Amino acid sequence: MRVANWCYRSACLLVCLLAGGATAARAQGPGAKPETAAQPAAEPKPTFEIYGFAMMDIGHDFKQIDPDWFDTMRVSRLPSSPDQFGEDHRLFASVRQTRFGTRTSTPTALGEFKTLFEFNLFGSGVDAGQTTFRLRHAWGELGQIGAGQTWSLFTDVDTFPKTLEFFGPTGLAWFRNIQVRWTPMTGTHTVMVAVERPGASGDDGIYADRVELQNIEPRFPVPDFTAAYKYSQSWGHIRAAGVFRRIYWDDVLNDVFDLSGDATGWGLNFSSNLKPTARDVIRLQFVFGEGIQNYMNDSPLDIGIVNNFSNPTTPILGKPIPVVGLSAFIDHTWNEKFSSTVGYSRQDNDNTEAQAPNAFRDGQYALGNVQYTPVPNVMVGGELQWGRRQNFSDGFTSDGLKVQFSFKYNFGWKFGG
Repeated sequence: MRVANWCYRSACLLVCLLAGGATAARAQGPGAKPETAAQPAAEPKPTFEIYGFAMMDIGHDFKQIDPDWFDTMRVSRLPSSPDQFGEDHRLFASVRQTRFGTRTSTPTALGEFKTLFEFNLFGSGVDAGQTTFRLRHAWGELGQIGAGQTWSLFTDVDTFPKTLEFFGPTGLAWFRNIQVRWTPMTGTHTVMVAVERPGASGDDGIYADRVELQNIEPRFPVPDFTAAYKYSQSWGHIRAAGVFRRIYWDDVLNDVFDLSGDATGWGLNFSSNLKPTARDVIRLQFVFGEGIQNYMNDSPLDIGIVNNFSNPTTPILGKPIPVVGLSAFIDHTWNEKFSSTVGYSRQDNDNTEAQAPNAFRDGQYALGNVQYTPVPNVMVGGELQWGRRQNFSDGFTSDGLKVQFSFKYNFGWKFGG
């Protein structure tokens, strides 16, 4: 009897459950899925990434260049006089492009906290020509605020073409700088402003051997001010950037002359990436200004000298040197294994009257390459490079011509996330 009652109750419960499920299904409509409890969204987690590449360059220089820049086509370092660096034809080999970096990302209540640390082996400054550690980025960013060393806002990093040659186009504004940056807007419209570390160089010109000019000290009481706006779409982007700077120099020699002075530097940079097809990227930049050579990729000096003989106390003056640069390159992907880059760049300086006759005035740069990726993260390529330097007033020009082959091996690991 007890078994019969239990069976009866179980049957009634099963009928009720089936009826309730059918009613719910009808209420949701034909083909509707039963309602399920909403799952909480996964919270973002910190990430840590190691990345970089090992790279070897080998090639032949048909002309000559400053030995400290043997593995580049840096046109300002081409000869400024006949056979300045010896005879033509030299083999070169280098691993100085090799790069290593780390990136982190951590979600916080104030926004995403990001860090970047990166270096390569391309010695410059006092280490020019050496294979040694060279800091590229030391950067931190929390939400809208960033600080450290990274690309200047006056630089559009997307305009650098896929070259094998390290130094790149002479007409680009291309500079990493220490800065504090604010990015109040990102997305389709990106707005950024920054204060950056100041710095400039001067040319003593035809008076370089005068002791009076050997006692001039540069001074930078205020930072450089930069700003940029970028409009992005599926077809690419357009970008405008500006820089404003004040440059001072003090005469510390106690004599009858007072050669102290100051100047204002300014510049505008208009750039774009255009993607007319899925296989092409056109990289364009046009930059101009005065006293902004410090921000250019391959430009010598910001301040030149003009004569002022009517004033016996200040017989010479410093003047910011006007500069114009342009760059136009196209990166084309032939298929999943082959790609090519071709283009041209130019820089023109309006030298001041008292600069030396062999001072750098104009530079031109062009190249074409083929890059082959046999398997992911491995690249082999060949490139033909040409450059030309023209002096200020002595009529001398020098050409550079190189062929380069490169082997590149990328690596990367990401943890967390």
